[in-house]
Amino acid sequence: MAWDEALLAMAPRFGHPILRLYAWSEPAATFGYFQRIADIERLTPLRPLIRRPTGGGLVPHDGDYTYSLTFPPTHPWYALKALESYRRVHEWIRAAFARAGLLTELSIGGRKNPSGQCFVGAEQFDLLWRERKIAGAAQRRARDGLLIQGSIQPLSGLSRADFERAFCDSARLEWGVQWQLLEVDAALLTRVRHLACEKYSRREHNQRR
Repeated sequence: MAWDEALLAMAPRFGHPILRLYAWSEPAATFGYFQRIADIERLTPLRPLIRRPTGGGLVPHDGDYTYSLTFPPTHPWYALKALESYRRVHEWIRAAFARAGLLTELSIGGRKNPSGQCFVGAEQFDLLWRERKIAGAAQRRARDGLLIQGSIQPLSGLSRADFERAFCDSARLEWGVQWQLLEVDAALLTRVRHLACEKYSRREHNQRR
């Protein structure tokens, strides 16, 4: 979470979108910035519980594929309305699965999920496989840029490495994206360490509501 917030804060400096693909070193769960910790504690046995910088519901991280996207304010994606942004990122993931030979579809409707859990039920433009939600995302739009944090439930027969390759290839073929490795400099690393130590590892932040 510290990495994602730091990348958002420094988005104007980088000046271009950044895709971060990452995994979890232990089972955990994240929950939306506006959710109440007392509600979350009743919904999952997973620990630790970490408050995200984005909204949305409870997301279990016990084998999922996680990613984040940050866009500077100058990028066209930043100007999209939230629903259109949500649709676009899940169309991208759908295309990645299709490249790997797996057919998924976007949910065309659905009601607002009252359960507080990301993968219970489906809302408009969630990604479905055999009528089951397999991808969800949350967003935060700020002066510095747009942050999207997403979780994908893995499908059998497709490794994480193969999915990530298909994900990057889809952007290259659809939008002409030329991927480059991000150079992590001292300023970014210092900000990440500060956020990890002073915010995301503290009870005061994770249990503030």
